[in-house]
Amino acid sequence: MQYFPAALQELADQFARLPGIGGKTAQRLAFHVLSLPMEDAQALADAILAAKEEIHTCPVCQNLTDREICPICDDDTRDHGTICVVAEPRDVIAMERAREYDGVYHVLHGVISPLNHVTQEDIRIKELLSRVASGGVREVIMATNPDTEGEATAMYISRLLRPLEVKVTRLAYGVPAGSQLEYADDVTLSRALEGRQEI
Repeated sequence: MQYFPAALQELADQFARLPGIGGKTAQRLAFHVLSLPMEDAQALADAILAAKEEIHTCPVCQNLTDREICPICDDDTRDHGTICVVAEPRDVIAMERAREYDGVYHVLHGVISPLNHVTQEDIRIKELLSRVASGGVREVIMATNPDTEGEATAMYISRLLRPLEVKVTRLAYGVPAGSQLEYADDVTLSRALEGRQEI
């Protein structure tokens, strides 16, 4: 028995396809969209279509942009000799929030994950290699997540970069500010010890 009109069910099903959205949340979102005034619903639909039509990957760093080249790659004040490699475009936003990094980025659009059927061919490694091979790059900072897939991806890429004679570094991971040592897991403490600095 169908409890909802077909169009409402289809809307909920489309929301449920989004990452992190379960069935109940999808239904709430669908009902919310129905409660919007027509002009607000149209604005939402237009925003989705405009984003799909206007946003593409930067040909240099593979980050998302609506320009020919993204603003970071186009910025002459940034250090183009240092490339920070991240898994997703949202990681660029996180790095920029810290306001400590003045180099450029390379976005892989994923990490190697055999369990999820993601291979090295599915992410933007070739583009990184050709970028480094073209010269002018002194250091590549691997900033993938410190989980199994992130570590495996970082190690794989570092092996590919070794013949190009570029310095490859990894972000230091450790105990978060404001936390307590007794709650830190073994891997976090091990990373904190490895990345210790003189004070």
